[in-house]
Amino acid sequence: MNATVTPPPQPVPTTNRMTAEEFGLKHAGEHVEYINGEVKEFPISGGGKHGKVCYRASMVVGQFVDATNWGHVFINDTFVKVPTKDDPDRVYGPDVCFISFDRLPKDAEVTASTLTIVPNLVIEVRSPFDTWTSVFAKIVDYLNAGVSAVVLLDPTTQTASVCGNEFWQRTFGPADTLTIPEVLPGFAVEVKKFFE
Repeated sequence: MNATVTPPPQPVPTTNRMTAEEFGLKHAGEHVEYINGEVKEFPISGGGKHGKVCYRASMVVGQFVDATNWGHVFINDTFVKVPTKDDPDRVYGPDVCFISFDRLPKDAEVTASTLTIVPNLVIEVRSPFDTWTSVFAKIVDYLNAGVSAVVLLDPTTQTASVCGNEFWQRTFGPADTLTIPEVLPGFAVEVKKFFE
């Protein structure tokens, strides 16, 4: 008589992947992003110049948004969920972002964790440690996730580049007037104002 031996059950592989919300709660206050299931540290600061340009960007955009009463402005590397095809819980920390009241109502409670509403506008200030490859890869992720426009401010060249799915890239020099009609109709500011 032949006996059949049933192999013992094999353990089901487990993963330590977090949701974007879990990541935001666990890593609040840290200078990290969540990419492909890995917590990636990035330098605390791009230096004084980087911090000043971030402040100027938040102030200029924030004043316009407040005056028009169009939405919320977030700063200081607020965790934002930026889902990609292969990484649905990807989280970035943009320098400045704007979310309209259409996407996040004015009286809605803002989470203490990761923002899961895709911003209308993201502003990134290029740091000395940023490579162009990494900067544009992040811009592509933002646009693919549904961000309408991404502004890249470069303190070295004192330029602003606006990227979008419908037009890809427009570059403005220090003496040019930056406009973002796709996201903030009526907004206009001399690029050099960001770098003063």
